Amino acid sequence: MVFSSSEFRPFTLEKVERVNHNVSLFRFKLPNETDVAGLPVASCVVFRSKITKDGKTEEVIRPYTPTSVETLKGYVDFVIKDYPQGVMSRHVHSMKVGDTIDIKGPFEKWNWEKKPVAQVGMVAGGTGITPMLQLLRKVFGPESTDKTSKFTLVFGNTTEEDILFKEELDSYAKAFPDRFSVHYILEKPAAGWTGHKGYVTLDLVNNTMPKPDVESSVIFVCGPPPLMEAVSGDKNPDKSQGTLRGFLKELGYIQDRVYKL
Repeated sequence: MVFSSSEFRPFTLEKVERVNHNVSLFRFKLPNETDVAGLPVASCVVFRSKITKDGKTEEVIRPYTPTSVETLKGYVDFVIKDYPQGVMSRHVHSMKVGDTIDIKGPFEKWNWEKKPVAQVGMVAGGTGITPMLQLLRKVFGPESTDKTSKFTLVFGNTTEEDILFKEELDSYAKAFPDRFSVHYILEKPAAGWTGHKGYVTLDLVNNTMPKPDVESSVIFVCGPPPLMEAVSGDKNPDKSQGTLRGFLKELGYIQDRVYKL
């Protein structure tokens, strides 16, 4: 395999593409043009680098989710937000084409091949869309053999400009109207915005997600801590799932049908 979950390996930055005002796509070359990343859906990897801040150099490790499908040859893509206080995100955004970074993985979150379900609810905020997109690209991509599973996405952002991959998400909704729907919600909508306004609420979750009694279903949640706490409760500090709390608990969902990505 190109990647290893037991050791870090260096990968070279091949391309940087601005996605919006504070998010960019970073494309890293694989060792050979015919190599495929082979990262299972849904999984993440971890980046490692020695970073100097305030005169002190430390080894920093952070997880990131690839957005490219696992069968693409020659490269792997990551969509990363530039957080002002994010040590690794700032470092990655300072990288130039030709620079390298150490990557280890994959670390499996939810194996769709082994655990497909009929109905999937998704609640995402900001760059929390990346693991959702990883799955949507697999299911609705040209090589997919899945013709029946259904998805509903609630996607929260600050402004319309912050909505990542809106054109792609809308294209899935148009191409697969019986299988995919997306509900955008903005904290600071501009005049004329016709979507949901404010924050993700219990009512919005209740009105969009598969009901708690649907047998073959799961709800994925990924986003900033306030969204996680409100919807499902955040993960534990060690990144294990933690106790189900929040709106989903109030609405009667059980731990086995909610997964925090």
